[in-house]
Amino acid sequence: MKFTEDTLKQILEAFNRHDLSAIMEFFSEDCSCDFPKGNESWGQRFSGKEQVNKALEGRFKGIPNVHYGNDRHWISVDGSKGVSEWTLSETTTTGIVLNVNGCDHWEFSNGMISRKDSYWKLVEPKSK
Repeated sequence: MKFTEDTLKQILEAFNRHDLSAIMEFFSEDCSCDFPKGNESWGQRFSGKEQVNKALEGRFKGIPNVHYGNDRHWISVDGSKGVSEWTLSETTTTGIVLNVNGCDHWEFSNGMISRKDSYWKLVEPKSK
């Protein structure tokens, strides 16, 4: 598979449907996924298709109404990397409402996603 901006839109649509099967079809067996939050400089890393699937499943349980909108996508000239920008809207299971801008850096190998690295803005609570 050759990744295009349209392919990245399809992946984002699968994320918005919380369709793990559709999402994971794009990932290689030896993929990695870095979440924005964690104890390391890269956030929290999951390696291998099984770990990535479990991590995304946990994310959807923790933020059941997560939605990615206002998206834009780019693919590098050589087709080995891509970027998706989006606004993430969600209410966590603890009632925290988020509306943040973020992006995913993608790496592709052999027609599959080999790496997904997510970033988002840290939003300070508004004072009254």
